[in-house]
Amino acid sequence: MINYIIKKYGIKNENPEDLSVRKRLGMLSGLVGIFGNLLLFSGKFFAGVITSSIAISADAFNNLSDAISSLVTLICFKASNNPADKDHPFGYGRIEYISGLIVSIAIIFMGIEFTKSSIEKIFNPEPVSIQLLPALILIFSLFIKILLGVFNTKIGKIINSTALKAATFDSLGDAAVTVTILFGMAITYFTGISVDAYSGILVSLFIIFTGVGLIKETLSPLIGQSPDPEFVKEITDLVLSSPNIIGIHELTVHNYGPGKSMISMHAEMPAEKNIIELHEEIDLMEKKLKEKFGCSAIIHMDPIVTSDVNVQLIREKISSLVKMIHENAKVYDLRIVPGDKVNLIFHVSVPYDMPKTDEEIKSSLSLGIKTLDESYESQIEVDRVYFEDQAKTKDESADQKDE
Repeated sequence: MINYIIKKYGIKNENPEDLSVRKRLGMLSGLVGIFGNLLLFSGKFFAGVITSSIAISADAFNNLSDAISSLVTLICFKASNNPADKDHPFGYGRIEYISGLIVSIAIIFMGIEFTKSSIEKIFNPEPVSIQLLPALILIFSLFIKILLGVFNTKIGKIINSTALKAATFDSLGDAAVTVTILFGMAITYFTGISVDAYSGILVSLFIIFTGVGLIKETLSPLIGQSPDPEFVKEITDLVLSSPNIIGIHELTVHNYGPGKSMISMHAEMPAEKNIIELHEEIDLMEKKLKEKFGCSAIIHMDPIVTSDVNVQLIREKISSLVKMIHENAKVYDLRIVPGDKVNLIFHVSVPYDMPKTDEEIKSSLSLGIKTLDESYESQIEVDRVYFEDQAKTKDESADQKDE
């Protein structure tokens, strides 16, 4: 059925890399959500009126907020795919996050208002009429919500949309709320005890909880979250497949909205090779990244000495010292400046959650380097990395594949 709707909407392929397909699938999800949730709002609002149930009324307006969310989804999928311009050189992709944030705040305020109304009804109870028609409406709405959840799951997986994945959980949560209301109606019907106000509080708290969850979902990419580790691994594997790229570090993925990212990194390459040829290799790799991931890529070339045995030996000794600080710490950008005192200049990457301060790390490494040779002086820069693959060599990547 879902595939039929997709084809009927005029989408001939489901390629998530095609931004036009992403846009149309996102808009289709918005249209289906608007229609389905308005239908549910109308039915539940009617049921709430004829039964005087605060719980059913709260659930009705919860569906109305879902319809508004779907409208925002439709608008933002259309707007977020507008082409870049001089004022917004990276496009409008983040509109999806901003719109989601606004809707999330509105949902929370709605939940707060219904919580107040439910509490008032506890102290000033009103009789609730239990009738067959409202019960049937709720059962029908339960079926519709499950269908919407399945639909959003399908579309969300195709285009890897955070917004649609959140909509899936929202739909299934709404279904659970409806079951709670039906259960409350059954208690009232068989015992004569009205639990409507308490059911209303549960529904209202769920609405607030949903809003808070959606705020977290939309704020994280706006603030700047770490990229998907699997995506990082794919980038790393592709870059290290290049013949003369020995290692990479300072890999950063800049997110400008779903399907709109920019990659930047440093690539270590043999200093002895022809610089023009190495530059061409870097250009080719940037094109490959663009073709495979649809992302702009900037690679900074770091030349390192690979033919000097002494340099390699010093690098290995420093790497051993660094591993004593943390098993995932790595050395890169090593330069050796000879003189009366031999200056060892390098960067070391450590995980963000490492408890030691940067100064403690530098001090520990400097003392360790002195034990290697009294003539060694060190200039160390510490970089905190948020994922393991941010600094990796070709040998390490090959070891992982073997495992």
